[in-house]
Amino acid sequence: MNTKELVCLAARLADDKKAENIKVIDLCGLSSLCDYILIATATSKPHLDAVEEEISKKLKEEGYYKSNRDGGDSNQWRVSDYGGFLAHVMTQEARDFYALDKIFSFGKEIDFKKPVKKTVKKASAKKTASKTTAKKAAAKKTAVKKAAPKTAAKKATVKKTAVKKTAAKKTTTKKTTVKKTAKKK
Repeated sequence: MNTKELVCLAARLADDKKAENIKVIDLCGLSSLCDYILIATATSKPHLDAVEEEISKKLKEEGYYKSNRDGGDSNQWRVSDYGGFLAHVMTQEARDFYALDKIFSFGKEIDFKKPVKKTVKKASAKKTASKTTAKKAAAKKTAVKKAAPKTAAKKATVKKTAVKKTAAKKTTTKKTTVKKTAKKK
């Protein structure tokens, strides 16, 4: 489930709990804060609790958890951070005072009751072919890089063996020379 589907689900859950004046604002590419904002109005503290709990409970069942929460004991405003979107549940007084609708007016309001359309991008044959070619080239580079250390290791082993053989010959030659010199005396 993508973030847009998730925030629309949360808005429908708030609507099921009779939250009022529900807005979902799309901020994709417009804000570094999050991609979507959900703003819902509750009529009382128990209603505020019920709306927040319903959203939290159902999203947990879907496998999505709050990364942060603020206003746990507040009678006016609760904010739940789900990463890609923020869910603001507040009383009408808090909503009028803080005016989040105006603060985020630069975003586009989404109709959360409509099913979210999944966008499927059609890839052209050229793009697919170029991606395949790029993957093959990357695989070849990786194969060459993996083969290179083995070859280098073999060369190093051959060099070490050659050095040992040369050292052994020198030692043998020195012993023979010493023995010949000793016999001459």
